[in-house]
Amino acid sequence: MTTLKLAVVPAKVLKNGKHKIRIAIGHKRVTKYLVTRFVVDSPDNLQDGQVVNVPDASRINVKLRNLLNAYEDALDRINANSYTCAQLVDYLSNIRQGSTTFADAADSYIADLIKEGRRSTADLYRRTCNYFADFTGRNLMLEGITPRTVKDFDLHLRDRGLNPVTRGTHLVHIKAVINRAIRDKKVAYDTHPFEYYEKPEGNVRELDISVEDVRRIRDADVKEKSLRVGRDLFMLSYYLGGINLVDLMQINFKGRITIEYVRQKSKNTKKGDKKVSFTIPEEAWPIIQRWMGKNGKLNFGYKYTYDNFRKYVTHEIVRLGEKLGIQQHVVYYSARKSFVQHGFELGIPLETLEYCIGQSMKANRPIFNYVKIMRKHADEAIRKILDNLK
Repeated sequence: MTTLKLAVVPAKVLKNGKHKIRIAIGHKRVTKYLVTRFVVDSPDNLQDGQVVNVPDASRINVKLRNLLNAYEDALDRINANSYTCAQLVDYLSNIRQGSTTFADAADSYIADLIKEGRRSTADLYRRTCNYFADFTGRNLMLEGITPRTVKDFDLHLRDRGLNPVTRGTHLVHIKAVINRAIRDKKVAYDTHPFEYYEKPEGNVRELDISVEDVRRIRDADVKEKSLRVGRDLFMLSYYLGGINLVDLMQINFKGRITIEYVRQKSKNTKKGDKKVSFTIPEEAWPIIQRWMGKNGKLNFGYKYTYDNFRKYVTHEIVRLGEKLGIQQHVVYYSARKSFVQHGFELGIPLETLEYCIGQSMKANRPIFNYVKIMRKHADEAIRKILDNLK
């Protein structure tokens, strides 16, 4: 149990002989203090939690009571047992300075996803934040999130029956909201809440297809517009380094010979934005010119939301794969997976492939901290992979 009470520490006398009124925080058999702005002449001026025998004592007592109430409310927002006494002092110190709740930070993050047209992703984040609110309450301040909070939330999800991969996805969403708040100067941590968290490894989805199957999609002579859209988007992704659909639909191709973008999926989840840059290969241009609108972006005449368009594209690519008799399950993501697999089989370094698809380089290969992957490496890699299709 955590206790809060007003105190004067006789040993902490000021140079003028007076004493600061402090708030004693008792937690796990440890007591630490928060200093208030109120000063009394003597320890005798504080009796039974009340300031006495000083001018304006009533007003001071009201302000001190309000301060205690604010701290008690702040403690009610968190699981205090997950904190040390020193951590509680840090938490309450930040609360005094005016803080942002995690719920408010999450709402802002989700609103931005919706503005970007990523409603399906926003729905996933909302589900995560609802789980987090069920566990912590909606009034948890960002400063109140610690490595122990993250660990306890992971265990909470496990107890709800969620598998490790699903739990890892929810924790990645929480981390993205926190990283955005750090970037926006809404919170600062001495120890990042995810400092000791390790995301569970998921099962690799077998979605890549053979070089021959990619050729069959490329060469498919289909009359239905929906199948042609599916075919062309699949091949554009493959030609453009496995680019995700949400990123592809944002690119303005007008007057461009190169692509430079930051993956929407990885924004705010990593330290710094990882830009991808490479020359648009010649194979991509016929498709781009076929579908490019006046604003330079791809336009397939689909007037509904991006989320519906994504589902439409996925459905048509699946249908195309079945129509062509491809045995492996084929979706839009198969282009990305196949691009990487084919590149790996051709001996292209993993770091170059990671750069091409906008994936962050793994920290367990420190030698590559000294190597800079540049556009020319990506151009060479993409050329080698596309030449393998001929």
